[in-house]
Amino acid sequence: MATKDGYIDVTGGKVWYQVHNYESDHTPVVVLHGGPGSSHWSLQVLKELADERPVIFYDQLGCGKSDRPDDKSLWNIDRFVEELDQIKEALQLKSFHILGHSWGTTLAAAYYFKHPDAVKSIVFSSPCLSAPIWAKDQDRNREKLPEDVQQTLKANEENGTTDSEAYKKATAIFNNNFVCRLEKIPDWLKEGAKYRNPEVYNIMWGPSEFYVKGNLKEFDCTAQLETITVPTLYACGRYDEATPESTEYFSNLTPNSKLHVFENSAHMAYLEEHDAYIKVMRDFFASNE
Repeated sequence: MATKDGYIDVTGGKVWYQVHNYESDHTPVVVLHGGPGSSHWSLQVLKELADERPVIFYDQLGCGKSDRPDDKSLWNIDRFVEELDQIKEALQLKSFHILGHSWGTTLAAAYYFKHPDAVKSIVFSSPCLSAPIWAKDQDRNREKLPEDVQQTLKANEENGTTDSEAYKKATAIFNNNFVCRLEKIPDWLKEGAKYRNPEVYNIMWGPSEFYVKGNLKEFDCTAQLETITVPTLYACGRYDEATPESTEYFSNLTPNSKLHVFENSAHMAYLEEHDAYIKVMRDFFASNE
């Protein structure tokens, strides 16, 4: 199966991309990673889908193997939408499936609303389509944590010490409950930390998954979901920080959409229930070829 990679010029610098099975004539799927400021690293397991179609990964500007410019004005959703369209043009994609995860769903929605004709179908995997709804969901999730952990989070946020070791440890407890529930994190996954860019994350989102204070804090596209006309799949884990309740709410607002909840997963079902996740994605794309 042929693979190629390289760099594409976008506004602000160069981004790294990789295409698996690029010789296939089936509709490609473009994978949009989370963050903001994360990378394709943990999602590379989705290359298994390339036995049926091209699978395209790229690291968004500022993270992964892409350039990391110092210009803070680059870290906004409109530029990331423009970046995706520049990648589409560079790779000469007529239309494509989008598989977005977490922040990648935010970007997927924003891209679709601006370029609907380019999109064949959308997967909103562990979606964040309303920052205010997300923030409220995390308030409820925090209440499920031990009282001392809740107090540590609250005190550090009030004191502006979210870079403290105590806050980081408390955040890790949150993550073990609502982000990834694997008992042992694979060594290869831990290596992905070096590809993240905390500055992009902090500017656009905030100091943690559950403390939203960046420039996305008002993002909410729920009123536009009814305008999505392409086949759409919503997916999340039963214990996901992108809660099943909110994911179902988004799905109910979206015509021609389906919902799948992975019963033994949190936010990383593609790792926590890998085989089941791959099957669901494979079936969805095949049915919307």
